[in-house]
Amino acid sequence: MEQLRSPFQLPPLPYPYEALEPIISAETLHYHHDKHLQTYVDNLNTALSDCPECHGRSLEELLKNLDRLPEPKRTAVRNNGGGVYNHLLYFNCMSPGGGKRPGGSLAAAIGDAFGSFDSWKQLMKSAAIGQFGSGYAWLATGPDGALSVVKTANQDCPLSQGLYPLLCVDVWEHAYYLQYQNRRADYFEAWWRLVDWPEVSRLYTGCLACRPPRP
Repeated sequence: MEQLRSPFQLPPLPYPYEALEPIISAETLHYHHDKHLQTYVDNLNTALSDCPECHGRSLEELLKNLDRLPEPKRTAVRNNGGGVYNHLLYFNCMSPGGGKRPGGSLAAAIGDAFGSFDSWKQLMKSAAIGQFGSGYAWLATGPDGALSVVKTANQDCPLSQGLYPLLCVDVWEHAYYLQYQNRRADYFEAWWRLVDWPEVSRLYTGCLACRPPRP
């Protein structure tokens, strides 16, 4: 998403609305993508409309360097820019042919960092279910390539913490309440069957390629 720059536009979903049924309904995707995400896009453009020094920066650059923004713009970019980035990653890392398990370098990195794939899944589940109120659970990598599981509140993004996100599960109620009501754990177990591991692996490989060489 490095290419996303102001003025921002809402990209289409990478699959039809009904493609993730019955796990995520077309109605849920319609409201989540076309309504909630569109609002974040609109609010971000409004916030940046009178900030010409922000216009040449990508969305990633804005979120990585919140402290370099004019102080009155930081909260708006944190909330709305995070809302755009986080949602796009969430939608892009699901697929109607998802599930299964990762392979290659990502599978090896998960084993090194967490002991096993199942141990990592349990950490992700605990982060998702244990997030108080709205937010996300993430698989992220640091500058050294090490993987970690983190959770963030509201629309905070790991980019602002010096991490690079690879995968996230949205646990705001609008992501699941039409189908799962208050059963967040059931939603997580269902969402798990949609993870697009080739896409997550592509992001991880890209991060490794961009790491500075070791001295």
